[in-house]
Order: sequence, then C-alpha cells, then structure tokens
Amino acid sequence: MSDHRSFTEKQKKWIAGIGIFLFLLLSALVFFFAGKPLIQFAQEPERFRAWVDEQGVLAPIAFLGMLILQIVVAAIPGEPLEIAAGYAFGALEGTLLCMFGAFIGRVAVFLLVRRFGTKAVEVFFPLEKLNTLSFLQNRRKLTAWVFFLFFLPGTPKDLLCYVVGLTDLPLKTWLIVSAIAPFPSIVTSTIGGDALGMGNYTFALLVFVATMVISCGGLLVYRAICQARERSES
Repeated sequence: MSDHRSFTEKQKKWIAGIGIFLFLLLSALVFFFAGKPLIQFAQEPERFRAWVDEQGVLAPIAFLGMLILQIVVAAIPGEPLEIAAGYAFGALEGTLLCMFGAFIGRVAVFLLVRRFGTKAVEVFFPLEKLNTLSFLQNRRKLTAWVFFLFFLPGTPKDLLCYVVGLTDLPLKTWLIVSAIAPFPSIVTSTIGGDALGMGNYTFALLVFVATMVISCGGLLVYRAICQARERSES
C-alpha cells in the first residue's frame, strides 16, 4: 500500500518553487536592509574599527556573520570586508576570520545548490553565465579546474561557488578546496587593510596596486580559459 504521507512529483516541484521564491525574497530583503549598509560600513575603516572595539569579544563572531552573509547573498562584494578585516583585526586575525567565514559560507552555498539545483543559482546569476563554465562538467579534470580557478586571484568566486554545487564534485573535496584555495585572494586584501590601519600608506598602496595587477591578470586568464573551452566544445 502506498504511503499517503509521501509527496508526489508535482508537490515536490511546488515545494521547491516556493522554497526558491522565499529564498529570492529573503535575499532581496537582506541585500536591501543589510547588504548596502554593510558595504558602506566596511568602506569606512575608522567607523568599522570603532564598531569592532565596541563589540569586544563578540566582534569576531559578528564579523563572521557578515562574511557568511556576503558569500550566500552573492550580490554583496567581498573585497571591502576583507580590507576592513585587515584594518580592524590586523593581517593575521583578519585573514583567519575571512578564511573561516568564507569557508562556512561556501559550504552553505554548495549544500543549498545541491538541494535546489539550477534554480538556486539563477537567483543571482543569469543562465548565460552558467554556460560559460560548462567545461566544469568534465569529471576527469573537475577537481584540478575548481582548485585552480579558486586559487587564481581575479576570478569571479561568487559565481564559481554557486556553479560548483551543480557539478559532481564530492563535498569532501569541496571542503578542502574551500579551506585552502582562496588564501591568495584574501591575504592580499587583509595585508593591505592592515597597512592602512598602521598608517603605512605607501606599503598599502603598493599592495593594492600589485593586487589589482595580479587580479586583472587572473581575470584575463579566466576569460581566456572560458573562451578556449567554449570553442573546443562547439
């Protein structure tokens, strides 16, 4: 006898659709009420440092919440937060906080996409963006590609984070990639922020210029890879 408590396929689709709609609505509300003020807050280093001092021992926990929010709501840029982390917490603690917060956020996104599929990705990114990364469906080189793209500064890591959930990459592998690969992109921002906080403006400028050059180079490499893979698959 069939179990009347089980959902039909149509009911499952309705539930998934409602879930995506609620997630989209929540994301829009979070970005409007928290995302924009958060970006402005992080772009005012003195104000941010004063806020950290006011929070005391709770400051790292509150900042981790900001970082996780930034990863999940992909419309919020991460660089201002990373620079602010270096400014307010110092290079070492700021880097560790950013790495840990980004790790938790990316694992959450991975599990979210695994649950809801392409619909979860399309909340933040158009379908054309997904098509440019279709080569990640190649299981043979999937791990190497994912690690390389996350290790390379300048790549759109928010997009990649969502797209990886659509691939066959095992969760265990994603945990390792998320914990290690983003380090170069994060540490340059936190070191620059720390230099600003110490009043070493010349060094901060050098760090940010070097970071911009490396990131632009990484972005060009990323685009060349996407275009080359797209041509090879056509």
